[in-house]
Amino acid sequence: MAPAYLATIPALRRAVRWAPAALFSSGIVAGDKPVLVRDFVRSALYDPNHGYFSKRSGPVGVLDSAIRFHKFDGRTAYMKHLDKLYKMHDIAWFTPVELFKPWYAYAIAASILRTANLSVPLKIYEIGGGSGTCAKCILDYMMLNAPPKVYNNMKYISVEISSSLAEKQLETVGEVQSHLSKFTVEHRDATDIAGWGCKDPQPCWVLMLEVLDNLPHDLVYSPDQVSPWMEVWIEKVNGSSQVCEVYRPLQDPLVSRCSEIVSMNEENPSLREKLSFAAKGLISKVFPKPRRAWLPTGCLKLLDTLHQALPSMSLIASDFSYLPDVSIPGDRAPLVSSKKDGKTLDHPNYLDAQGDADIFFPTNFWLLERIDHHCSGFSKDQMNRGAFKPVKSRRTIILDSAAFMEEFGMPLKTKTKDGYNPLLDDFRNTKFYLSVPTHNKK
Repeated sequence: MAPAYLATIPALRRAVRWAPAALFSSGIVAGDKPVLVRDFVRSALYDPNHGYFSKRSGPVGVLDSAIRFHKFDGRTAYMKHLDKLYKMHDIAWFTPVELFKPWYAYAIAASILRTANLSVPLKIYEIGGGSGTCAKCILDYMMLNAPPKVYNNMKYISVEISSSLAEKQLETVGEVQSHLSKFTVEHRDATDIAGWGCKDPQPCWVLMLEVLDNLPHDLVYSPDQVSPWMEVWIEKVNGSSQVCEVYRPLQDPLVSRCSEIVSMNEENPSLREKLSFAAKGLISKVFPKPRRAWLPTGCLKLLDTLHQALPSMSLIASDFSYLPDVSIPGDRAPLVSSKKDGKTLDHPNYLDAQGDADIFFPTNFWLLERIDHHCSGFSKDQMNRGAFKPVKSRRTIILDSAAFMEEFGMPLKTKTKDGYNPLLDDFRNTKFYLSVPTHNKK
């Protein structure tokens, strides 16, 4: 990320700061019109011609066979094997569902089977199904463990934005012939409400495994501790290939709405907050400190769409709760990483992403819960309507991945000889989010 930008005249409609340190060549920004940061991220990751997930045939690895953890003496032997796999496949990374197949997906299947209403046909949607490993393993589990009518009548729909991954999913699931009659891939953008057709009021499950980290985010900026937040746009400089950041007052509906959910602009601050704000105002005059914050507007848009299309859905999401060694500034800042000649390179600026780098964000699960409740119809407005506590339409729980696997999985299957368990020990920065509907109506 370029150094923090200087404060600009607040009265201007927009504020622009460009300097050699803030200019970057970009083939991602098409045309001469400025774009919001979320549009830049979406293009860098998903553009069909030059996006990271479209341009590369295999950003996510697929193992030829399951890892037999019980054969390793301990962590050292396992890490050597993992390093060998990465060098052999020359890919960016292996997802947990791939590394720990079939046990990772089996735990998810078990959690569904334990809580699903089996009086209606089981329907599962997976957003961003990767190589199809999760779908195949869940179908395997249902075939082996669920009542026959559950497996025979179930539907598993993968909603995949990448055409190459959509093809791979069909190939993976097709390894078991009987799965194909239950499995379909819909090549489309899950955030587009038109793709979902008519509202489906029937119960269903939605899975999002390592999806939130690759959803587009917006960026907001303030020149000091007390000035209002401004939207960050990306603009080409005088029609050249170089781009810079442009700051504008909050006006985009999605950015403004996400800011309100995050409570970045409290309308009725307490006395303590007012005193704190006044103190910050004095400090900012002497020591102005620019602020940046990344907003999960892609998550907000996706959950908005899902709650509209599937109002009775149950949701299971897993992702990284924090990322180490992030050098890009700002709250909830992403890691931008590329791989060349078997070596991983972390970039200091998100504008370095030109279709050859992954952009992934940490997930604030507390914020995810707020967005989920908001999209389901529960908001702060309801809390102010009367003295009685409003009843939420969702029941939610956040679990560390280890806790989820110990509750629903078979952790002994991923244990080495000396007791080391990479599924429980190496993914401490990941969590599961479970959200199910209540009987309360909006």
